[in-house]
Amino acid sequence: MYSLGIDIGSSSIKVSLLDIQKGTCLSSSTNPKTEMPISAPNKGWAEQNPELWWRYICEGIKDISTQCDMSKVVSVGVTYQMHGLVAVDRNVKPVRDAIIWCDSRAVGIGAEALQTIGYDKCMSHLLNSPGNFTASKLAWVKRNEPENYAKIWKFMLPGDYAVYKLSGDVGTTETGLSEQILWDFKEGKMASFVAEYYGIDPELIPEIKPSIGVAARTSAEIEALLGIPAGTPISYRAGDQPNNAFSLNVLNPGEIAATGGTSGVVYGVTDKPKADSASRVNTFLHVNNTADAARLGVLLCINGTGIMNSWVHRNIVPSLTYAEMNDLAANAPVGSDGLIVLPFGNGAERVLENRCMGARFAGIDLVRHSQAHILRATQEGIAFSFRYGIDIMKDLGLEPNVIRAGKANLFLSPLFRSTLATLCDSRIELFNTDGALGAARGAALGAGYYTSEAEAFSTLAKVGEVEPEAAWKNALEENYIQWKENLK
Repeated sequence: MYSLGIDIGSSSIKVSLLDIQKGTCLSSSTNPKTEMPISAPNKGWAEQNPELWWRYICEGIKDISTQCDMSKVVSVGVTYQMHGLVAVDRNVKPVRDAIIWCDSRAVGIGAEALQTIGYDKCMSHLLNSPGNFTASKLAWVKRNEPENYAKIWKFMLPGDYAVYKLSGDVGTTETGLSEQILWDFKEGKMASFVAEYYGIDPELIPEIKPSIGVAARTSAEIEALLGIPAGTPISYRAGDQPNNAFSLNVLNPGEIAATGGTSGVVYGVTDKPKADSASRVNTFLHVNNTADAARLGVLLCINGTGIMNSWVHRNIVPSLTYAEMNDLAANAPVGSDGLIVLPFGNGAERVLENRCMGARFAGIDLVRHSQAHILRATQEGIAFSFRYGIDIMKDLGLEPNVIRAGKANLFLSPLFRSTLATLCDSRIELFNTDGALGAARGAALGAGYYTSEAEAFSTLAKVGEVEPEAAWKNALEENYIQWKENLK
C-alpha cells in the first residue's frame, strides 16, 4: 500500500510516494525543473496562477507513475505554502491569480485592523496581529478590486485548492483558519469579529474539514487522469511549516523543528495560548490540535540565515565546497576570538520587530582573525539568531527539550549543529525526510493505515543525534552576550 504526498511550494511542486508498511520513499518528483515563476505587477506584490500548481502536481504524479503502480495508492496528503489567497467563483475557477505568502500589499490593512479591533483583543483572541495574513489580503481585494470581489464564491488556501482539484470538494481546516487569522483561540471557534470588521461574508468561507482525517475523496476524473483509484481518501492537509514539524515527529509540547535553508525557521509546539506582545513570532493551531489536547505551533522565521552562509561562501571562500568550508571553520576556536557576525542582511526581520539591520561583522581584528574565524563566526552568528528566537518562545511558555531537523543545508555542518545544541542546551535529532513524505505519512495516519502517531513515526529513521558540548558553553555564552549588545 502506498501513500501519496504533495508539497506545493512557491518555487516548485514536489510529490513523493511512501511505502506505508516500510515507511520508505518509493519515488519522488519535483517540477518544474527550473524555478516556478512569481508575478510582481507592482512593488511588493507576489502572485501565482493556481492552475500552474495543478499542472506541476499532475506532471509530478505522472513522473512517479512511470516507476510505481498508482492503483496501490490508498491515501493522499497535501502540504502547501501558507497564507496564500485563492479566490474562486461559483464554477470554482480562480477570479484572479493567487496572492501568495510573500506578497506585502496588505500590511497597512492589517495595521489598521489591529488599531481598530484593538491590540488587547487581537492578542488575547488571535494571538497575533491581523498583519499581512490571508484575511487582510482578501480585504485588499474587496477594497481595490470590487469587480473581482463580487465574483468570489469561496476563498481558499493553496492546499484547499489542490484538494478541490483532486476531489471536487471545497473545504478548509481549523488549522488553515488560524493561518488566515480567522481563528479565535480564546473561544475555540472561527474569529467572526475579524470577518465582520473586514466585511467578509461568512458564506465565503468553505466548510471546515479535519487536518488529519478523511476530508475528501479522489474523483473518477482523477483516476482516469492520474491512475489514483477513485474514492481514495485525502486525509491530511497542513501548511508547510506545521507540516515540516509534523514530518519530523514534532507533535508535543517542548518539541521544536528547525530548518536552515535560505531562511531559518524554528517551529515549536506548546499547549499554552500566549501571544508575543511585539508579534515577533506567530502562533497557529498545530495539525494535531484537538479540543481536549491543545497543540499550538509557535513560528519564528529569520530571513538572514542560510543566505548569510552562502554569501560568505561566494565572497570569502569561493574555491571551497561547503564541506571544506565547514572543516576550515572548525579550525577557529569556540567564540571565534570575539569576532561577531549579525546575519540579518536579507531585509526586515520580524524577530527584530521589522527592523532592517543589515548584515554586520563586528570586532574584527586584522592581525588575529583569518578566514577560519570569519567562517566560524558566521555559523555562530546564525546559531545566536536561532537562540534569540527560541528565548522569545520560552517567554511564551515553550520549554524546549529536543530540536529535530532534517539533515540538510546548515544542519549538514557538525559545527553548526553542536553550536546550536550547546546554546539551547537541547539535544538535536536529525532525520532524512521532507515535506512531501511528511504529508504522505500524515495521510496514512488520517486514513487509519497507521493507528497512532507512535506507529506512524515508528519507521522514521533517525540519522544522527547531537548533544551539547559542555566545554563550549562558557565561550559561546560570553560571545552571545556581546552579539546581543550589537543588536541595539
